[in-house]
Amino acid sequence: MQRVVVILSFMLMFLLGLPAAAQTQQTIRVKCGGPGFTDSKGHVWSADTGFNGGQVSAAQGSVSGTPDQALYEHGRWSTSNTPPLIYTFPVVDGAYQVNLYFAEMSPAEEHTGARVFDVKLQGNTVFHDLDIFAAVGANKALVKSTDIAVTNGSVRIEFDNITDHAKIEAIEILPNAAAAGPQMRLNFAYPDGTPVAGTLNYTVATSLIKLGGSNPLTNGQATCILFTSPQVMGLVGQFQLTLSLTDSAGHTLWQVGMTMDPTTVNIASVQSSSLNVVVQKL
Repeated sequence: MQRVVVILSFMLMFLLGLPAAAQTQQTIRVKCGGPGFTDSKGHVWSADTGFNGGQVSAAQGSVSGTPDQALYEHGRWSTSNTPPLIYTFPVVDGAYQVNLYFAEMSPAEEHTGARVFDVKLQGNTVFHDLDIFAAVGANKALVKSTDIAVTNGSVRIEFDNITDHAKIEAIEILPNAAAAGPQMRLNFAYPDGTPVAGTLNYTVATSLIKLGGSNPLTNGQATCILFTSPQVMGLVGQFQLTLSLTDSAGHTLWQVGMTMDPTTVNIASVQSSSLNVVVQKL
């Protein structure tokens, strides 16, 4: 029973609640600041979309390190930090790889420290003090990649100015099956076998961040997914997990809370499974 509780808590930490019949998410590719085009691999990139503001930039000259010059011909830059430049895309909850495409093609910014900015995904800083020129030099493609977990139905990418103006040339969001592992199906029923109609709720908190959400039961069931790295959710170190089940009237039927450290869990040993929970009707 102790092993079941540990696996359950670890799964629900990285979760997260997926409906029993999971939806399929298509890849998102956006050419920031410019029109759509098809790249050398046959991938279709849409015209600029999803942004909250900023200004369009246009560049002259070639870009090394890429077969797709057109991807870097335009971009979008952040005019200020109030508000910062933010791109938002609706997606199905799950694991994603986000690829961000940059190139420094402004002569005034072609020295180290000229353009420095932070990039946040889902509210967490994933690239701190990013300096395109310092990383690869001028007129050369730079692609920064990271894995994230989406639990609120959208990918949010924020660019925060530090020195001069943050900029971005293209955004690619790929469903990442490799970051997601086995699933656990939770079955909630009353003593007479009737499925519970209610909602599974969770919160995960560290000293720095707090995450939470809920997943309505489908025929008494909720499906949870294990993410193989806590970093995809911005979680590092020890965390506090609280999990509760409420019925349609708002009564709490079941609740568990514990403190855990993901480094003590052997993820490789976890397999897809199910857990049946019997609760009393209130």
